[in-house]
Amino acid sequence: MQQYRSPAIELYGATGVLQLLGDDWAPDGFEQWSNERGSWEVFGERDPNWPWTDGLRHLVESVENGTPTVTRPEHAFHALEVMLAAKRSAAEGRVIEVTSPFPDLDYGTPTGPAEAAGPVHDPRTS
Repeated sequence: MQQYRSPAIELYGATGVLQLLGDDWAPDGFEQWSNERGSWEVFGERDPNWPWTDGLRHLVESVENGTPTVTRPEHAFHALEVMLAAKRSAAEGRVIEVTSPFPDLDYGTPTGPAEAAGPVHDPRTS
């Protein structure tokens, strides 16, 4: 663990740390610690008003339009490998190497939040 920032979700790797900023209902980007750089770098949230339910809307629109989703099956496989490696690491008390790649995300053109059927949380008005 190279650096510790706060009691939020942090992911510790061999060369750095990622920390999610904000809350799950009001994301605010993430910070990345790089051992090589020796500092934190902040990446702001692309769309802080994007409701979490828009993930389902995005999937449905992708199927209807025949367009690819932002995430791919390779991302899900990688996330599963990370979770299983973490569990195995805790059980065995050693580092478990993760070998699956994490392909770049393809955001394309941001579409913004869909028309909501109900209220959408806007952290700027809290």
